Amino acid sequence: MQILVQGSPPQSARPGDAGMDLVARESVTLPPLGRALVPTGVSIALPPGYLAWITPRSGLAIKHGISMVNAPGIIDAGYRGEISVVLWNTDPNEQFEVVAGERIAQMIVTPHSVAHMVQVDSLPGSHRGEGGFGSTGTTDTAGETP
Repeated sequence: MQILVQGSPPQSARPGDAGMDLVARESVTLPPLGRALVPTGVSIALPPGYLAWITPRSGLAIKHGISMVNAPGIIDAGYRGEISVVLWNTDPNEQFEVVAGERIAQMIVTPHSVAHMVQVDSLPGSHRGEGGFGSTGTTDTAGETP
């Protein structure tokens, strides 16, 4: 993987961590319930067959209600522009100051498969069938599924 950086390069907080922290390239004020596109100063060239997941930081989420609108974001191997993060302030009352150099998201680089779709007239059956959200039920306090 090749990287072009204006500022701090992504790095893991501890050896063996899957995520590499991305930092804000500039300071931004997030108003209550507001969102903003925050540049990181990082551009990458991923090899074919890889992608980068951009995910929120749990510390910002629990301490300040800061998340990402499109979590997780996906960086495809063909993208060469600067990685920016769509931060969202979920707090209805307090603004949040993103300070340049602050860790705002994590990047996880991973291989991916490519699906080849085959159009058919019907799908094979399965145990679940067409059951959607909530179709597997819930467990009551007695341990029985209603």
